[in-house]
Amino acid sequence: MTAHVIVTDEAATRVIRLRRPEKKNAITQEMFRAISDAIDKAQNNPKIRCLIITGGSGVFTAGNDIEDLLAQGTSTGETPPASDLVKFLYSLAHNVKPIIAAVDGVAMGIGTTMLFHCDYVLASKTALFSTPFSNFGLVPEGASSLLMPRMMGHQRAFAMLVIGRTMSADDARVAGFVNTVVAPGHAEVEAHKVAREICALPAEAVAISRRLIRLPPEDVTRRIEQENHLFSERMRSTEAVEAFKAFMARPKD
Repeated sequence: MTAHVIVTDEAATRVIRLRRPEKKNAITQEMFRAISDAIDKAQNNPKIRCLIITGGSGVFTAGNDIEDLLAQGTSTGETPPASDLVKFLYSLAHNVKPIIAAVDGVAMGIGTTMLFHCDYVLASKTALFSTPFSNFGLVPEGASSLLMPRMMGHQRAFAMLVIGRTMSADDARVAGFVNTVVAPGHAEVEAHKVAREICALPAEAVAISRRLIRLPPEDVTRRIEQENHLFSERMRSTEAVEAFKAFMARPKD
């Protein structure tokens, strides 16, 4: 476990908190491993009925750590090393427990695409969703090229995944991937209320119903594999490496 991911079991709910505020909760490979481990270990634990993923108050996550991507994109091996991001995505795809996301502040890249694997999403009024893959010379990940058009239509998915436009919390609710918009600083509190509501329901009925309304995990992992192959190629591209270096060289806030 890493100090940047705090996992606590609160009653029947496992809470996974991202804690790297100095980097706006940008997720490193170590953090992906920790989140994946927390999800995987909940699967066969009957005491855990629900999961919450949160970044705390003010920021959800700035997405993949760009320094990690630059290191992978400029590595001397024939192909970039296997990404713990993919392991995390497989954990999401095969997860059988309801997942609630509490989003307060920025949700960039994987911070947005992971939400399409969640079952209930609460966002603060100040939440902003962005998937600027093209800006970095990359392609969509997280099966987002499958899940986003399915949930909110081709046009909205194109605007986010290809053009890289940002979406507000209210627009995300209209688009269908945010359930409820709450006051700033209240996303996690409200997420716990939803978790208690879910945990009070018959567990087997919830599990079966959830499985019926979701795509088969095989379909999702197949798209994750397709995207990852292309994403890995793009990380080595001149476009991507130059974009990573420009991002790293930008003036810090």
